[in-house]
Amino acid sequence: MLRPFRSETTEAQLIDLKDRLARTRFAPALSGHDWTHGTPPGYLAELVDYWHTEFDWPAAENRLNALPQFVADVGGTTLHFVHSKGTGPRPFPLLFSHGWPGSFFEVTKIIGPLTDPAAHGGDSADAFDVVAPSLPGFGFSPHPGTPGMNPTTIANLFDRLMTDVLGYSRYAAQGGDFGAQITSRLGRDHGEHLTGIHLNLMGATPALDGTPLTPAEETFLAQAEHFFTAEGAYAQLQGTKPATLAAGLSDSPAGLAAWIVEKFRAWSDCGGDVESVFSKDELLTDITLYWLTGTIATSARLYYETMHTEGMLGRNTPGYVATPTGFASFAKDNFTPPEEWVRRAYNLTRFTRFDDGGHFAALERPDELVTEIREFFRPLRPQPS
Repeated sequence: MLRPFRSETTEAQLIDLKDRLARTRFAPALSGHDWTHGTPPGYLAELVDYWHTEFDWPAAENRLNALPQFVADVGGTTLHFVHSKGTGPRPFPLLFSHGWPGSFFEVTKIIGPLTDPAAHGGDSADAFDVVAPSLPGFGFSPHPGTPGMNPTTIANLFDRLMTDVLGYSRYAAQGGDFGAQITSRLGRDHGEHLTGIHLNLMGATPALDGTPLTPAEETFLAQAEHFFTAEGAYAQLQGTKPATLAAGLSDSPAGLAAWIVEKFRAWSDCGGDVESVFSKDELLTDITLYWLTGTIATSARLYYETMHTEGMLGRNTPGYVATPTGFASFAKDNFTPPEEWVRRAYNLTRFTRFDDGGHFAALERPDELVTEIREFFRPLRPQPS
């Protein structure tokens, strides 16, 4: 059953949050504002003080509630999602899947231009109906509490949401981070419903056929290996012992903020200054969503479920995605595959490389991502009969 949804935070929740923030015990400073060892206590104290004294969650909540939101039961799993209808002659449905440590908040900068392009300097013929779910265990989509909630399972749920619940027979899909893994599974397993998929991170691993790797591919694989060695400990922890981590992050909002903001800084094209790309209000909107919904544990569990089944980026289940695929490569993402590597795993029909931008494309480079989505899907839209 489909029903409207609004976020309604209680005064007691806000009082509890502010009380915890006021009583934060910061770790000794190892390096001042130097991020070498992770989020430094100096910056964290500044962020926590702003969260405690200035950040206006009710205003942020009202902005989120301006989006048309719903919840629905899909195969026994409750899914929360934004469903914003397009303004144009033939809006086409687009499923947008977020990642970690993001949330459905990631869609907020692109949903207007995608649903009403004419109001944002575009062509009304490019309008989409945008569907942006919260992944199970993220935000307002509760985790069902059973094992097996990996990208393939989520892709199956999202396909049922689009077809059985919302009644779309054909649709488009876009995603980065875990959203790219989910979108890749949609393209692999539900191609009869997909006109195409668009990615800003690879979510599938090719099955190598003995064709020699190019120098660019060898460089990329070394780059990816370096990332997982130098920056991947978070994924190993969340993929092996998420409950241990969650015990601290579910009790300390400052700890939660430190864990999440470090990723926004490290993975974005910010030149070391996270607030040159994301405002404190943007960072804290996402972090507060995790805090108030109590979902850091269940969101981290997605890493566990993925690593113990299909593997991160589909490493344990290599294959080919035959659905037409577009790929946007932002220069400062965690790893940037060359076009020939993407072609090994996907039916690649568009590849665009950007000289800037990082991991959080929808928040960092919304204009570029919107243009890419419009241009990739334009020739794939069903033509009027």
